[in-house]
Amino acid sequence: MSRRVVITGIGPVSGLGLDIESNWDALCDGRSAIGPIQAFDPAGFESQIAAEVPEFKISQYVPKTYRKATKVMARDIQLAVVAADAAARDAGLTTNGTVAPDDPDATRSYGPGRMGAHIGAGLIAAELDELTGAFVKARDEQGNFDMHQWGSDGITHLTPLWLLKYLPNMLACHVTIIHDAQGPSNTITCAESSGALSVGESLRVIQRNAADLCFCGGAESKLNPMGWLRQQFTGRLNAQSNDAPADAVRPFDQNANGMIVGEGGAIVTLEALDTAIQRAPHHTPQNASHAAPHIYAEVTGFGASQSVHPESRNALPEPNGTGITLAIRKAMQEAQITPDDIDLIVPFGIGVRDSDTAEATGMVNALGTRLHEIPIASIKPMVGNCLAGAAALDIAIAAKAIYEQRIPATLNCDTPLSGLNCQTAPSRELSIRHALVIATGSGGQNAALILRRYQP
Repeated sequence: MSRRVVITGIGPVSGLGLDIESNWDALCDGRSAIGPIQAFDPAGFESQIAAEVPEFKISQYVPKTYRKATKVMARDIQLAVVAADAAARDAGLTTNGTVAPDDPDATRSYGPGRMGAHIGAGLIAAELDELTGAFVKARDEQGNFDMHQWGSDGITHLTPLWLLKYLPNMLACHVTIIHDAQGPSNTITCAESSGALSVGESLRVIQRNAADLCFCGGAESKLNPMGWLRQQFTGRLNAQSNDAPADAVRPFDQNANGMIVGEGGAIVTLEALDTAIQRAPHHTPQNASHAAPHIYAEVTGFGASQSVHPESRNALPEPNGTGITLAIRKAMQEAQITPDDIDLIVPFGIGVRDSDTAEATGMVNALGTRLHEIPIASIKPMVGNCLAGAAALDIAIAAKAIYEQRIPATLNCDTPLSGLNCQTAPSRELSIRHALVIATGSGGQNAALILRRYQP
């Protein structure tokens, strides 16, 4: 029998804040972080709004002995490091880099070999100011870029460790070094599904007893000109709502105009239930009559699939939602539940018509007539699409919703697609035993997870 696996710490990092409480409060209040881009001058780009993470100093989130390494941390890496720090503190962990705030003399929560990390990442875009000097030296006599000049002269103007800032595996690399996690580690780069697939990987590692705890999730930032241009080329951005950012993202709405990019994501700590009970401080969860470890939710089901579209080179979703249906069914089968058991859905739902319609079709096929009874809570209108970090952020919020027995506010779904229960509504209390989280990436990768309210 495989081990039970639970979520004990959540570290969301988004435009709403750098920890779970600031994110949760804003989501319940229905506050959106989407606004005019400040990170660079967006003039000339079609979409000029995004959900930017508030300013922070990365040196405050790493041990003093590790601060020199922050010089080779791109924005994506920094976001993951901040999120992992928040998750470790939320879980009350003591690791190499994080000391439990209420017990500075505590011994380590786990041995290094029993902690792993699986973190989703995207293609990290280089900063233009780092490349400018190198490109100047790579021009021929006519002033045109010359590949031979780039190899002989241009590239020598980059710092020796330049590449280490932009490798996707560096998110997991720095997190594992800071927290001395020497167990199984991996990086998953599957677009928006990355965070969910990373949590699924950590689930399997713990179930087979290869680790007791894993840092997992994802993070990404596209808020620089090169990253933003690539997003514009996808044709998915909303270019019609620059003057109305709070209304820009309309998931599963018949009047959806496209997605808005957010930066950030989340890291969560997954633990084997047996070891979590041994080491976790005891609290009384809200609406619970019994004392229990600080456990947000149990992960009971995971499913993954691949959608194949006849025009896949355009990164379009498979219109019939077949892959999404398969992932949901796999997750429910492992969790040993039926559609009648699901009380909440936290979907991908980015406000792109083709994507949302395909996801809705996939949900209908998997859940049948039960679907129209289940509340659907997409947080993208408030935090945007955080790409490789999007699904991880959804999982963190779903876990918090189960723990609090409350769902966040739902925005900008005034005319929902047929059969969906995602009407615009304020935050409200809800009895949640099982929550379904869905992720679907632009490359066709799909994932679904079932979270269950913890029962000792």
